[in-house]
Amino acid sequence: MVTLCMTLEELKQLEDFFANAAPQQVPIYLNEATIITNYKHFLESHFLPLRLNPDAKVNAPLIHRLKLLKLLIESNA
Repeated sequence: MVTLCMTLEELKQLEDFFANAAPQQVPIYLNEATIITNYKHFLESHFLPLRLNPDAKVNAPLIHRLKLLKLLIESNA
């Protein structure tokens, strides 16, 4: 189940995770339709809208992809 919104504290925790994680080698395949070819750009493009409006429902796919990437990084650690 994907959380549709994110608190500022959850956003901070997620940002901290990626700030402390080593940059990942690309391409990264989150699923058949989502391929990350620029790791830094992916993070910036996902965190900017969340910082501006973390509880907007339209940001749910961003949250979902960030959480998937986090799980992938953790599973490969």
